[in-house]
Amino acid sequence: MTGRGVTGAGPTETGAAGSGTSGLDANGPGTSRPDSNGPGTTTDATTTAPREPAGRGAGGAPGALLVVGDVVTDVVAVHTEPLAPATDTVARIRTLPGGAGGNAACWAAHEGAPEVRILARVGTESARWHERALVDAGVRPKLVVDRAEPTGTVVALVGKDAERTFLTDSGASLRLCPADWAPALLDGAAHLHLSGYLFFADSSRELARVAMRAARTRGVPVSVDPASAGFLATLGPERFLAAVAGACVLLPNEDEARLLAGLPEPAGVARAAVALSRRVPLVVVTRGAAGALIAEGGRITAEVDAEAVEAVDSTGAGDAFTGGFLAARLAGATPVEAARAGCRAAAVAVTRLGGRP
Repeated sequence: MTGRGVTGAGPTETGAAGSGTSGLDANGPGTSRPDSNGPGTTTDATTTAPREPAGRGAGGAPGALLVVGDVVTDVVAVHTEPLAPATDTVARIRTLPGGAGGNAACWAAHEGAPEVRILARVGTESARWHERALVDAGVRPKLVVDRAEPTGTVVALVGKDAERTFLTDSGASLRLCPADWAPALLDGAAHLHLSGYLFFADSSRELARVAMRAARTRGVPVSVDPASAGFLATLGPERFLAAVAGACVLLPNEDEARLLAGLPEPAGVARAAVALSRRVPLVVVTRGAAGALIAEGGRITAEVDAEAVEAVDSTGAGDAFTGGFLAARLAGATPVEAARAGCRAAAVAVTRLGGRP
């Protein structure tokens, strides 16, 4: 979940307390909206355009990717020695913009998606910083600024093997709610992607349902990244699968796939992928250094190899895969071609600190 793209600088204060706007919108600052989770305003770096048919933009150009998910502040600590209890452990520590939704959106833009939008909720203390990071990455953000809770924060502990452990404070990110949704977000959109973190809180889960219903009404396909095996276990696999019913693409990692399929740890991930593809038409399981596994309609249709690289930080590799995969699909790639594009993006992601390009 670690972000990348604004290094060497921490979050900066937004404007006057409670304004929650950054002034980056060519049409003027965002406006207040009633919010069941507390007062909130929006920063909006998108511009208003005439409604377009689903899947196409102005002049028949490829449609936009809309990501709805989490934008958080990541504190990434890379330590080459084991953590020493009750004393100091030397580490390289950076504060970066992150979040599964934000990372995937940035990677999709980096990998060539012509227009990427994101809807997310952040706190006033870092709204401008996060908006600028997204804009600089080529993403058009619509950030709801929460005046009651700070931006979510994730502490990522990255060991010598480049694997990571997360400490997560969701903060404002899971306070997204149906009042934050606007039908115009789907104007000209070809695809809706939902971060799985949305499904782990009542208000954001309801927002995800609203977004999915709106997408289905317009004929816009939906993908979901389950996001966290730990949170999935708490919510319950069947409850999660019921909530994402109607999605066209599911993008779990190996642990998430086995958990959702109800299979024990030693069970082969292929069995899990096959089982899940009977509920979601296309399932793409990311397998780290082993690449990706594709299942469709109850059978394995392809295995895609990962690219061999020297990993520095695996944080955000799955988000990079998602961004690369979706950008390729929007360009007309087959699932196999898109999975290869996802593996290429993930290979780049693990060679640098943080989860963004």
